[in-house]
Amino acid sequence: MAADRVRDGHRIAELLASELESGETHDALAVTDADPEVTPTPDGALAYRVLDRRSEEVIAEVFVQPDRAYVEFRVAPETAASAAEEAGLRVRPKAVQPPQTVVFVEDGAQVKWVLGAFTAVIDPAPDGG
Repeated sequence: MAADRVRDGHRIAELLASELESGETHDALAVTDADPEVTPTPDGALAYRVLDRRSEEVIAEVFVQPDRAYVEFRVAPETAASAAEEAGLRVRPKAVQPPQTVVFVEDGAQVKWVLGAFTAVIDPAPDGG
């Protein structure tokens, strides 16, 4: 049992990949293009992409920095931002076309918090939100 929080970006990304692949959050989520040897960089290095198996669409990319991981949601950025903020995660918009949302996962405990954003993005509420 670990007494300290996991604050290594590579390890946080591994924990998130395990959760996504487990099917417990949503069985439509899949990790693809994984680089198990990725070296964290200050700007963030691509660790893997997350795909919606139903549409084969990449919905997010996960990047690693030395002390955290972050997720760039490529679809439904407002939905991802809302769900992540509700979970207590730090969120910022990414000014690209089409718009994206960046969600920071700063320790291992926050891995569980970000899972709701993935679910919200692939199964939006009936009212579109």
